[in-house]
Amino acid sequence: MFPEYRELISRLKKEDAHFSVLFQRHNELDHEVSREETRPSPDSIRLMEMKREKLHLKDEMHRILRSYTAEE
Repeated sequence: MFPEYRELISRLKKEDAHFSVLFQRHNELDHEVSREETRPSPDSIRLMEMKREKLHLKDEMHRILRSYTAEE
């Protein structure tokens, strides 16, 4: 995710508590989605909700990353 921001992401995970929480939750959801998709009968509504939340988190992280690069 966001290879062009790899160094900044690494720094923000340590220095920006809000970004760190977003990043951690995104990773948790990624694992939850993978688990749900491999179930014999995945819950499509739950999958949709998790993917929607994951996308929201990704958008928020991208906004933060862009704001930091605009400042530099």
